[in-house]
Amino acid sequence: MKNIKIITLMLSLIIMLCGFTDETPIPVSSLQDEPLDYSDAENWIIFGEGEDTDADFFFLAPTVSTGETYNMTLDDPSVLASFLAQTNVFRDIYGTNCRTYSPVYRQETTAVFNLPIEEWEPYRDFAYQDVSAAFEYYLENENNGRPIVLMGFSQGAEMGILLMEEFFDDEQLSSQLVAAYFIGWPITPEMVAEYPQLKMAQGEGDTGVIISFDCETPEVTESVFYPIGQKVLSINPLNWKTDSTPADKSLNKGSRLLNGRGEIKREATELCGAYIDPDRGVLKVTDIDAADYKPVIPIFTPGVLHVYDSQLFYQNLKDNAELRLQNYLTEHDLNR
Repeated sequence: MKNIKIITLMLSLIIMLCGFTDETPIPVSSLQDEPLDYSDAENWIIFGEGEDTDADFFFLAPTVSTGETYNMTLDDPSVLASFLAQTNVFRDIYGTNCRTYSPVYRQETTAVFNLPIEEWEPYRDFAYQDVSAAFEYYLENENNGRPIVLMGFSQGAEMGILLMEEFFDDEQLSSQLVAAYFIGWPITPEMVAEYPQLKMAQGEGDTGVIISFDCETPEVTESVFYPIGQKVLSINPLNWKTDSTPADKSLNKGSRLLNGRGEIKREATELCGAYIDPDRGVLKVTDIDAADYKPVIPIFTPGVLHVYDSQLFYQNLKDNAELRLQNYLTEHDLNR
């Protein structure tokens, strides 16, 4: 991840309207510099719910904290409630028939937006030390060789990619990966070349792979996340192709749009089609009016659909997570 220029490390509020704090944020060095203790149940949003299941779902939440520090502190109950809301939204899509683990981690807050980009890396690293410690605790104490579905959105997706870079060069662990849904974070060919364990999905049902995309409308030519000149690797969640073959909206089994509390605001079938931009690799969404889908985050321009990534393709993604899990269980002769 350090070898590419990513303009935004934090563009990831899926269900929260956010703004910048007027307070002077506290530097990372003034926070506790050791990872959280994940033997303490207080440091998990969900820990092992769903005993009679086929696999584990390890979820990393997107940004939910505006905060008065550059990294989240643990003294705000509303932030922890937002962690839970995020977990429930995403496990409904990607964690079907899975035992769920969702750690609290001291993620970067929106205050980082106020810093020059060259100063952001320490706050990402601070957040990741918690994620790494949580995953290591989970592996050593809970997993017991079970299949794993990884999922992270935006900042959570970056954390998940870092996990795969650190842990999944291990052959045994890699063999346990059902799929990793890292939505809303760029993955480049250079990253895959450097870390071969980052295997990108090539179709609808392959296992042990990463599913990645991020959305914008056709008229967008660049964004802070996907500047001109950067190529990313994506898969289309409607036709499951990695090239620019268009997918008609008739392939869209169902969208589920949420309000700021994670409640269903609207459901629709055949809402939109999609195709992959052949030059930049970002997923272009057709058949909708960008004016109806506000960017939400101030540094996104109109037509950037980042916060709607999973919502626009809700049922296709839910069905796909179930398919990949069933394929994995069959491939490994684990069907009960």
